[in-house]
Amino acid sequence: MAREDRSVSAFRCGTVGITGRPNVGKSSLINRLVGQKLSIVSPKAQTTRHLITAILTTEDAQLVFVDAPGKPPRARSALQRTLGRRAAEAARDCDVALLVVEALRFEAGDHAALNAIPARQKTVVAVNKIDRARGVERLLPFVDRLSKLRAFEAIVPVSARTGKNLPALLRVLKDAVPEGPALYPADQLTDRDERFFAAELLREKLFYALGEELPYRCEVTIDSFRLDGALRRVDATILVERESQKGIVVGRGGATLKRVAGDARRDMERLFGGKVFLNVWVKVRDKWTDDLRVLHQLGYA
Repeated sequence: MAREDRSVSAFRCGTVGITGRPNVGKSSLINRLVGQKLSIVSPKAQTTRHLITAILTTEDAQLVFVDAPGKPPRARSALQRTLGRRAAEAARDCDVALLVVEALRFEAGDHAALNAIPARQKTVVAVNKIDRARGVERLLPFVDRLSKLRAFEAIVPVSARTGKNLPALLRVLKDAVPEGPALYPADQLTDRDERFFAAELLREKLFYALGEELPYRCEVTIDSFRLDGALRRVDATILVERESQKGIVVGRGGATLKRVAGDARRDMERLFGGKVFLNVWVKVRDKWTDDLRVLHQLGYA
């Protein structure tokens, strides 16, 4: 009888819920880990609104990352309260919670994100943006302070921007998820469709083009997404809360809207690998961020 070869590790597969306060680099980290831009990013906090599933399959494991909205310390609208609940649920319902914090900064929002993770949940901490930490002598005391907060599986300093230490983070996450078969085909990167990414890319451009507050009052809906041979025809609507906001989004002579739509179209063409014809309108939906019926229609509530 042949003896079992115990030197061969069993395949591992599990879900990893990414959580943390807004703007610590969660989406940038997940994009870097899977090698594809699946979560939109911007310099502004709480760009992510929807749960994004990103799938990384290697020879020995499949990690299913769930990127959730950042958990704000104070939620002022029904939308923000919904996003806060999603952030907590993403970490709680996964095999492993990945808490992302910023190097040398642990604030009220970080405490809120950590407290939302059940005490018995397997938790790995990724200390992001170490390329800005200016020396390991400052980073080590910070990591030591983190280690006293809870019995984490591991604390891994990383940089999503440069890729530093990401292989070490992946090794830790692979060890933390259970043994089991893959949940998705090896070549699948996400469970979201092109229609979803069209809306997200357009919304991302609003965060770059507009001021500090207005992007949070905007939402993008895809009214139509059609394949016409190799051409994708996309009709989209940007929702705002007031007429004055509509004027800002459109811009003088339509200049702002034209720039936003053009930038989004080019990103869609890169992601989809083909030509895109994009039409965009701007409509006013009064106080939509506090209207539970509208939030339900938009897939938030």
